[in-house]
Amino acid sequence: MKALRSRASLTAALAASALLALSACGGGDIEESGGGDKKCDTTVNMAINPWVGYEASAHVVGNVIEQELGCKVDYKDLKEEVAWQGFAKGTVDVIIEDWGHPALEEKYIQGDKSATDAGPNGNVGQIGWFVPPWMAEKYPDITDYKNLNKYADLFKTSESGGKGQLLDGDPSYVTNDEALVKNLKLDFKVVYAGSEAALITGFRQAEKNKKPMIGYFYEPQWFLSEVPLVKVNLPPYEEGCDSDPEKVACDYAKTDLKKIVATKFAESGSPAYDVVKNFTWTNDDQNIVAKYIAEDKMDADEAAKKWIADNPDKVEAWLK
Repeated sequence: MKALRSRASLTAALAASALLALSACGGGDIEESGGGDKKCDTTVNMAINPWVGYEASAHVVGNVIEQELGCKVDYKDLKEEVAWQGFAKGTVDVIIEDWGHPALEEKYIQGDKSATDAGPNGNVGQIGWFVPPWMAEKYPDITDYKNLNKYADLFKTSESGGKGQLLDGDPSYVTNDEALVKNLKLDFKVVYAGSEAALITGFRQAEKNKKPMIGYFYEPQWFLSEVPLVKVNLPPYEEGCDSDPEKVACDYAKTDLKKIVATKFAESGSPAYDVVKNFTWTNDDQNIVAKYIAEDKMDADEAAKKWIADNPDKVEAWLK
């Protein structure tokens, strides 16, 4: 995956007078500058979790906060659980895309109350197992998990110990795959590719070279517009079927992705928090920016600015 970028952003020019009421960030002194403008001296610590869709969301929101409010945004490359730990330490203010972590919510939202749920971000997440299109065409029944064992030999690799390989991404991602393989009695072994980029490369090559592959993947994801991976049907998700991580034997739920923020940030009176709370966009919106970054090799901030310039009405709604 393209290396995620951390930077302390430049303090941008402030917005027009209609936005001046929003430009005083809570927790910092308000400085008067020429022409009556106000300058926000607060820094917003934005976690960057290791997948490009998250990076897209974070830099779009971060650029709006910088450009329209004049705050600084400090992007921090952190895995999911480590980012949550930052709320209590004061090192993280915003997780812009959370895929659901009940244990972390219990510890940091209900427990020490260092974190606050800031509502949905508009993206709907779907994790699952996928195969490249050529496999679904050649072996149409492979999309039913009950038939996977008869195809297990196709997926053997040097890393899978004589079993079929189920390729996962970063070990820090939300995954039930090891439990699913065990509880569904599948002759497979979970092998971790290590990153989103490695998963994408694997699927791209599998389709191009007609090479067998089955792996963990998810939506929203820009890559699905390049290679329309085909989802394998696991036992249908039912409420509570994944409540015990050791006994999971059902598919992943569709998840309304949400924003988690530091409680201190939420209570600071900062207009930057209002932007985060108001932020919502679609899977298609995210995929556009993610493609700019991952496929078109644009700098994350330049990609964000391009989308912002093309979508002023959506941005304006976050600033109200």
